Amino acid sequence: MGVTVAARLRRVQGGLSRAEMKIARELTANYPAAGLNSASGLASQAGVSAPTVVRFVARLGFDGYRQFQQSLREEVQARQASPLTLAPVIGADSPTSELVEAARQVGTATLGQTFATLPEQEFDRAVELICDPAKRIACFGGRFSQLLAEYLDLHLRVLRPGTIVHTPTPGRDAGFRVDVGRRDVCVVFDFRRYQDDTVELARHAHERGAKIVLFTDPWLSPAAEFADVVLPARVEAPSPFDSIVAPVALAETLVAAVHARLGPAAEERMRAAEDTLRGGTQDS
Repeated sequence: MGVTVAARLRRVQGGLSRAEMKIARELTANYPAAGLNSASGLASQAGVSAPTVVRFVARLGFDGYRQFQQSLREEVQARQASPLTLAPVIGADSPTSELVEAARQVGTATLGQTFATLPEQEFDRAVELICDPAKRIACFGGRFSQLLAEYLDLHLRVLRPGTIVHTPTPGRDAGFRVDVGRRDVCVVFDFRRYQDDTVELARHAHERGAKIVLFTDPWLSPAAEFADVVLPARVEAPSPFDSIVAPVALAETLVAAVHARLGPAAEERMRAAEDTLRGGTQDS
């Protein structure tokens, strides 16, 4: 599992020159297509010189523009992958022990890479936004990733008021679309194959002034173009289906950070929630 161009961009973004920032913004706004243009074409789009683009690519750790573009082409293929195109790592005749070992190796690698490449500044910004008492929090996702939105919301509502999980059903979320605005932080989950209606709803919320915290994969949902915070997680699995192990771990890390940041206020709310549940049965 190689390091994506997007991850390399996040690593160097704090020390870029003004001209390099122009290239980085152009790549992020039209990722990864902008980088598949020629060096002179990318330079023209970004409003810089071609030599500046070549130096920028070298700063990202590539030996040349050709290697940079090859990495992007591989990302394009990965973005378009589906359960029908992803080969499982074991076969029909593989023993259980082989499956277990494959799962261990893949799971360890996805977790390790997710946290090794976690953009700390963006993570801190996500914690800051979610802990802001003046903000309302709305979590939503797609066909599978809605599960992550619900899971995160179940934790956040115990730690702070003003949180909801929104089910973006086309034609039935007019109230949310009308109400969303500058008071809101939308935590959006979108992984390959990216879901158009999830991206569109996130874009609508952004245009209404809401802050967007995006959980996605290393190849980046199209919502990354306008997201305020991007938190990528690896999704490789021993089966042809993408895994949510690393995204769940990242969401749980966010919960831990929010709990620590809110401190006594979170503890008081948790005690009050426990009081209301005494005498009943609940999952921990």
